[in-house]
Amino acid sequence: MRRLILPAVLAAALALTGCDSAEPAPPAAGPGADVETDLDVPADGAGTEAQISELIGQSMVDDGNCSFGDGKGVAALSVTTASQLAGETTYDYQRQQAEQTYQTVTDLDGDGKGYLAVKDIGAEAVLVGGAGSFTVTLSSFERLGAQPDGYEQALRRLLDALPR
Repeated sequence: MRRLILPAVLAAALALTGCDSAEPAPPAAGPGADVETDLDVPADGAGTEAQISELIGQSMVDDGNCSFGDGKGVAALSVTTASQLAGETTYDYQRQQAEQTYQTVTDLDGDGKGYLAVKDIGAEAVLVGGAGSFTVTLSSFERLGAQPDGYEQALRRLLDALPR
C-alpha cells in the first residue's frame, strides 16, 4: 500500500515546493496530439523536507524551487519537472551528456524511459513517462559517496516515489 501512496504524496510535495514546470503545457496541435499536463498545486512546502530526508536517509532543508540542501552548503538535491513531450524531446541529448559526465549509466526498467547515472561525488536520473518528465540530481553527499551503491540506492528510492 505504501508504494501506492508514496508516489502521490511525493508528487504533491514536489508540486507544493515549486517543482512543477514554469511553462504551461502547449496546446494540442490537432487530432491525436499528445495532451501534456504539469503538476499544478498551490505553493506550500509543509512536510516536504521530512519526506525528502526520509528518502535520502539524511536531514535535508528546502532551499526553494525544488532544491534541497544539507543545511551546510555542501550536499544538494534538485528535481526538475517538465511535460512528457519536453522530456522525450531532450532525452537522447541528456543521456549522451550523462555518458560523458558519469562513470556508469544504466537504463531504467518499467514504464516510460529513463536512466540512472552515477559517479563518485554525484548522480543523476531522468524519468520520462505518462506523468511527465523528471530530472533528479544529487551531489556531494558524503554519506552516499562512502557507500558502494549509496547514490544509486538513494536515486532509486526517489524514482520509486515519483509518478510514472
